[in-house]
Amino acid sequence: MMDLPGAVLFVCNHNAIRSPMAEGLMKSLLGHRVFVDSVGVRPTEQSDPFMVTVMDELGIDMSRHRPKSFDDLEDESESFDLVVTLSPAAQHRALELTRFASLDVEYWVTFDPSSIEGSREVRLDAYRRVRDLLREHILQRFPTRPGPEV
Repeated sequence: MMDLPGAVLFVCNHNAIRSPMAEGLMKSLLGHRVFVDSVGVRPTEQSDPFMVTVMDELGIDMSRHRPKSFDDLEDESESFDLVVTLSPAAQHRALELTRFASLDVEYWVTFDPSSIEGSREVRLDAYRRVRDLLREHILQRFPTRPGPEV
């Protein structure tokens, strides 16, 4: 397990499913110990309702999340210590940032659950699998217990 970074940015394609899930989960698990945000390479106009539903199952309210892009961050993209990408397009975009800012980039291969077709329950199960995978990544990557006071 590594030390906590000061600020983490999660990035996916549309900032409607995967990156807001990761943002919400990390805020839920770590509170205010780390600044967390999320963006999309090509954001949609609204969050995915299935994402909101499966996050609500954990008591995490994502109903007010509005997708945003790197442009919405303005110069804040340089203030992140770590960018976690969740799609190949996001990885490519994040690596471009490293030309201008000193930050670490990690790629977590994360399936896009919106590609699943079927009944509502089949689709929700796909979203739950992604949510649970992201939660496991966060728990493995970041210490969730407070360290010793300095």
